[in-house]
Amino acid sequence: MSEHFRICGGARLTGEVQVVGAKNSVLKLMAAALLAEGTTTLTNCPEILDVPLMADVLRGLGCDVEVAGSKVSIVTPAEPKYEADYGSVSKLRASVCVLGPLLGRCRRAKVALPGGDAIGSRPLDMHQNGLRKLGARSEIEHGCVVAEAEGLHGAQIWLDFPSVGATENILMAAVLAEGTTVIDNAAREPEIVDLCVMLKQMGARISGEGTSTLTVDGVDALSPTEHRVIGDRIVGATWAFAAAMTRGDVTVRGVNPHHLDLVLEKLRLAGAQVDLSWPDAFRVVMPGRPTAVDFVTLPYPGFATDLQPMAIALSAIAEGTSMITENVFEARFRFVEEMIRLGADARTDGHHAVIRGVERLSSAPVWASDIRAGAGLVLAGLCAEGATDVWDVFHIDRGYPRFLENLAALGADVRRVTAAPER
Repeated sequence: MSEHFRICGGARLTGEVQVVGAKNSVLKLMAAALLAEGTTTLTNCPEILDVPLMADVLRGLGCDVEVAGSKVSIVTPAEPKYEADYGSVSKLRASVCVLGPLLGRCRRAKVALPGGDAIGSRPLDMHQNGLRKLGARSEIEHGCVVAEAEGLHGAQIWLDFPSVGATENILMAAVLAEGTTVIDNAAREPEIVDLCVMLKQMGARISGEGTSTLTVDGVDALSPTEHRVIGDRIVGATWAFAAAMTRGDVTVRGVNPHHLDLVLEKLRLAGAQVDLSWPDAFRVVMPGRPTAVDFVTLPYPGFATDLQPMAIALSAIAEGTSMITENVFEARFRFVEEMIRLGADARTDGHHAVIRGVERLSSAPVWASDIRAGAGLVLAGLCAEGATDVWDVFHIDRGYPRFLENLAALGADVRRVTAAPER
């Protein structure tokens, strides 16, 4: 027996929804707690499955972790363990982010190669190359990333691609290195800025956050802190797409709308009315059927690859033809196969998908292959005739707290069902 979501299409979403802390930020902030002895407290944490999974990773490294609703307290010992075993790491791709802080704090780290979403290759070459520039030896041995150094020193590091994970690991190692480190072509995501804000509260010396060049002046030690996690822009954008697809009227609170400038502009081009009257909220109203627009995924401030499934779902019911270009994760188009089951007129060719919009989708059983694909299928189900069953919803639970409850509050006919898979 397993759980699935049953979505009865046809509802127009209206009302307000509150977004909590960002999944793509909280897990890295939890890892950063390894950098300082004592108690670090995070607030506004999302109540998703990945948070207790990351807590288990940290417990395996010797920390005491308490997860109480939206608050996470991490007590880091004077001498953390430096081996993150496969049992905890395999469940969570983001757990590789303990590599940098462990190397910075313990001067050695052994982290099992992680698991996570099936969205394509995410090699660790840039992580390792950056750590080597800081003076570490780093190899893959027996299914683990192993890194060690007598001491870390500042370096000039150029990333071939603005990888979020590599930027985070190199940054967290560099804050305790001797001298100055410059990371060029660094990731610019708001979650990177959030990590820098917390590290600076802990005593790190960092400049350039939010730009493509990060400069880090190493310090001898950091102190624990209390930090509020930024709102989840991907969840916020998901609600924006849901409003546009259902011809709804939804106000999204708890997220900086300027983190979604490009997303909201695309929805405007599709015909939505967007109100940006608040510093931490926005409203999307779609008066009629969306108009087709093209999407190209790129690192921030480009259109996020995490929102590609929502772009495809919108395009599937829009008037006209859209082209979606995926430049980040090659396997993300697996989602299109499930959309075709729902009646989407779509075809893929390499990095491109061409979607010809239809007036209405038709219900079918579909399977989520990752967090965002699952959310995209739920949104598609809202625009399908009949009842759509979305399976493997444990993926969705990893990224969207109270997803069905929020949908129901906005007027959707949705419920969680436990039954044997039909596949």
